[in-house]
Amino acid sequence: MDTTGDRQMNANRTSRLAGYAAVGAPALMALYGGIRLVPGSREPGPGWTLGHTAMFAGLLLFAPVLRALRGLLAPRGTAAGRLAANAALGTAFAGLAASLVQIGIDLGVGLAAGDKAEQVRLFGRIQDVPGVLPVVYQVGPLLFYVGLLALLVAASVRAGRVLRWWSPVLMLVGTVASGADLAFIPLAAACYLVALTPLVRFGAAPRAVPA
Repeated sequence: MDTTGDRQMNANRTSRLAGYAAVGAPALMALYGGIRLVPGSREPGPGWTLGHTAMFAGLLLFAPVLRALRGLLAPRGTAAGRLAANAALGTAFAGLAASLVQIGIDLGVGLAAGDKAEQVRLFGRIQDVPGVLPVVYQVGPLLFYVGLLALLVAASVRAGRVLRWWSPVLMLVGTVASGADLAFIPLAAACYLVALTPLVRFGAAPRAVPA
């Protein structure tokens, strides 16, 4: 039987994981963004593989971040509020899954291709499959940012909030910057890091507020 002490221990463990992830995810994004600025890193080779591996790991770390943000919105409150929070979480996870598939494809193509020309051919073959381009490369990944931003906004406007107004603003600025030009990924990562800083609460469970 679960006890209060066990629940508190699990909450603390979850909080520590979220704290590490809130730092690690943007840091790995920045590593990817920095590597892709190095000449030769956008074609098959060590740079491509290392950069995309870092990005894949960084995206995985956003899973505990999303759960922590949902945890800031307590299960109390109206049914509509709970439904909206869960919808935002589901949207973010759907987009995260699409992003992971995209990076996974990029990694596989980079490992399989012998040169840039073959890389382009392999990408073309994959993206010509019906549904792949919109789901994995165009619309799908956007859902991650939509859901993440919605959770940040909700966590920053509630009474007793942990996050402040600048968290969703910085997240939006970073997302728009990287969307405009992938060269701005390190800048976006810095914005994400600052936006998620309040989640770095080692050893204490996030404070829940009504949702």
